[in-house]
Amino acid sequence: MRTIIHFFEESVKQYGSNVFLWEKKAEVYEGATYSEIRQDVYRLASGLLDMGINKGDRISLLSEGRNLWMISELGVLYTGAVNVPLSVKLSPEEVRFRMNHSGSRMVIVSAQQLPKVREVESSLKMLEKVIILDPIDELRENEIFVGDVMSRGDKILKDDPAKLEKAKEAVGEDDYANISYTSGTTADPKGIILMHKNYVVNVNQAYSLIDIPQHWKSLLILPWDHSFAHTAGLYSFMGKGASIASIAIGKTPMETLKNIPVNIKEVKPHLLYSVPALAKNFRKNIEKGVAQKGKGAEKLFHRALKTAYAYNKEGYNKGKGLQKLKKPLLKLYDKILFSKIRENFGGNLQYFIGGGALLDIELQRFFYALGIPMYQGYGLSEAAPVISANAPRRHKLGSSGFLVKDLELKILDEDGNEMPVGEKGEIVVKGDNVMAGYWKNEEATRETLKDGWLYTGDLGYMDEDGFLFVLGRFKSLLIADDGEKFSPEGIEEAFTDQSPFIEQTMLYNNQNPYTVALLYPNIEALKKFLSEKGLNPASEEGQKAALEMIEKELKEYRTGGKYANMFPQRWMPAAIGILEEGFTEDNGLLNSTMKMIRGKITERYHDLLDYLYTPGAKDITNTRNREAMKKLLER
Repeated sequence: MRTIIHFFEESVKQYGSNVFLWEKKAEVYEGATYSEIRQDVYRLASGLLDMGINKGDRISLLSEGRNLWMISELGVLYTGAVNVPLSVKLSPEEVRFRMNHSGSRMVIVSAQQLPKVREVESSLKMLEKVIILDPIDELRENEIFVGDVMSRGDKILKDDPAKLEKAKEAVGEDDYANISYTSGTTADPKGIILMHKNYVVNVNQAYSLIDIPQHWKSLLILPWDHSFAHTAGLYSFMGKGASIASIAIGKTPMETLKNIPVNIKEVKPHLLYSVPALAKNFRKNIEKGVAQKGKGAEKLFHRALKTAYAYNKEGYNKGKGLQKLKKPLLKLYDKILFSKIRENFGGNLQYFIGGGALLDIELQRFFYALGIPMYQGYGLSEAAPVISANAPRRHKLGSSGFLVKDLELKILDEDGNEMPVGEKGEIVVKGDNVMAGYWKNEEATRETLKDGWLYTGDLGYMDEDGFLFVLGRFKSLLIADDGEKFSPEGIEEAFTDQSPFIEQTMLYNNQNPYTVALLYPNIEALKKFLSEKGLNPASEEGQKAALEMIEKELKEYRTGGKYANMFPQRWMPAAIGILEEGFTEDNGLLNSTMKMIRGKITERYHDLLDYLYTPGAKDITNTRNREAMKKLLER
């Protein structure tokens, strides 16, 4: 029976006395065993049943990672209900949408996140009860402390133990476990429905890539609702009897962030999960630490890195040919330098698994050189999420690794034809880890799932060695450096529809820290505006005024502007590149239905897009834009 309930029960049977979850209470980390966690799961599940929760009901979970996060998810699943995990990064409005859309009858929430729920409570149509994970001074009428729910559960377990038994036995592998919301790949985020079997299958698929000994520990740095952390962390460790530690929660998110390096040293993890933004942060701190030791240490460090890069190559081919002569020197560098850096990660760290957006090959080389490789993987929530990964026994830096077992993969061109090895196209997969569909969104489900195949929307190819290379989006999604995705069409249409000065625009973000835009202005409207201001379009002053007018229009979408609430701020372009010609069918940048051909635009303006990620490009009146505007206004 491929249910999370059965999966957890098997682990308790086999590893009952092993520590499953570590949590920092007061000054030290304390461990709770598999058996102890199961007892709390029974108590919470029984309490929820006593409060009238039925099979198929939805319950939202909004909390920082901690023991009670896992107990809450399992408690919900044991009743046959569906957990709706919510990110702690969400705004109150985003919480409202997800809770209403999923039809959540209850929400389990930490004290830190409670204000978000209270702010939108009056518009939460289905909400009946708020279960709070921390004791607070004053409970409102429909609020209850989790300890009191568990006390109700204790009574049920004593007086009517068959109630829980009956509920958990009624859960099947095709029953829904989670509705996991995207971060907004369309105007409204989509609710990914993951069944019990999706998780159990995907964990077993992940085991075909990596082994997790039962004595291993991981500090789960990523948010626990994150599909990558959820499956590859919580459930993968659970199935092997290993243990997961949570970050000590500070009074503010910044305080929690500062606890990470301290907690790593305390927990001494064997494996860490990372996303590119986190990896870059780790590297920055390492380089800062080396620089503080003086110029000599910095020089030696860079020499050591250079030697390691040459020796390691792409991993699968390391130490080949004459490079093997460098091995003794590398051993020395490891002893005097790299091993000292590894101590900052607790001394036990074997490797990282990198997920989310694509990881720069330079970052991969850097951590590989240090002796703590960051093996890049690939997946998406719709696939529960693991599709491929590099691993200690088989890896190629720059790739997204090899496929998990029991998964079919095809690379298709725009007409649906299968591409041969080495040719790029859309990545399409099929397996029992693929979602049931999108909650209350049949249209999106039909577009994404066809004959059991999941159309990922990602561009990639398989190489002759069986490694998958992921190149970015097949179609139009923006994807940030932490893996968050967003569809740009709505923003682009708003810019052109609501500003007389913007003719066409294309937003771009392919695993970068911020979004940029290519923009073709409406020349006639700008000339008219300059004429009314008494400015000569041929003058430098006129060109600068035209650029500033465009910037002013775009500022209306930022905080304080009249369209500030239309789109999430993180997707607003931080730099603009002015184009000298628009997108047309003639120049091959529009298709016959007048849609932008993003791949071709990206290819044609490759240099300009690179320039937009330099500091000087953030000033819209930069030399490049002034020259483009001059040519446009002189026409």
